[in-house]
Amino acid sequence: MVARLLDGEAEEAYQYSRIALRLASRVAAVREAAGFASYMTQRYSEALTEFRAARRMTGRADLWPVMADCERGLGRPERALAMAGEPEVKQLDKAGQVEMRLVAAGARADMEQFDAAVVTLQSPELASNSVQPWTARLRYAYAEALIAAGRADEARDWFAKAAEADTDGTTNASERLAEIDGVEFTDTLDPELAEDEAESTDAPVQKKRGGGDHSEDRVIFEDEEDVEEFYDEDDLEIDDDFDGVVPERAQQAEAAEAEESKAAKAEADADKS
Repeated sequence: MVARLLDGEAEEAYQYSRIALRLASRVAAVREAAGFASYMTQRYSEALTEFRAARRMTGRADLWPVMADCERGLGRPERALAMAGEPEVKQLDKAGQVEMRLVAAGARADMEQFDAAVVTLQSPELASNSVQPWTARLRYAYAEALIAAGRADEARDWFAKAAEADTDGTTNASERLAEIDGVEFTDTLDPELAEDEAESTDAPVQKKRGGGDHSEDRVIFEDEEDVEEFYDEDDLEIDDDFDGVVPERAQQAEAAEAEESKAAKAEADADKS
């Protein structure tokens, strides 16, 4: 359950991992899954504890890069760099070594050693034309390091290379490339934008007529259908000269005038009698 939720529901995965830990804390796979759930929710101290426990149980070194990244998350980049030089790194497979290189470069950047971060990422894996699962992320990290080092022209080329290798959308290399080129995108598939556009299309077009203190009370509709939509004929008395304007305060004044006229007539009749 924890593994299935990690892709999209990290917080829920974390809650499940707490339950799993209470039930099976001596199972290495449970400790590892709990570590990743904590890591994905940025609970780096808890994650580091679980990863260390899983590593003690299995003796494997494959968690070494993510443990180093937890040190970064805890604000200890120097420890992450120290881990990058430990013998455990030699036990990692190629993917693990690339991950360790990414973490080490990130630690350099955390310490504002941007040129050193660029050098850290320069490797045969970066120079290779072969596309591997880590290629897009490695090229993207290199482009970001170049940006931080003030080498934006070179960075553009590497964002382009990262976008070319990123067939799964792992990075936002395409967006970063467009940003550098000054291109802006509008998400035409955004449901909120589509809903707003539909509302603006369906609603009657309204204009405000200026002039007078009560111009905001006067709404002009573009066609008769709009008038019928907002005002029911059974509720309104519309004369032949009706132009689609319904000044509410004018109606109120007319009613008040009728009341005054009725009262004056009643008073006159009383005087005659």
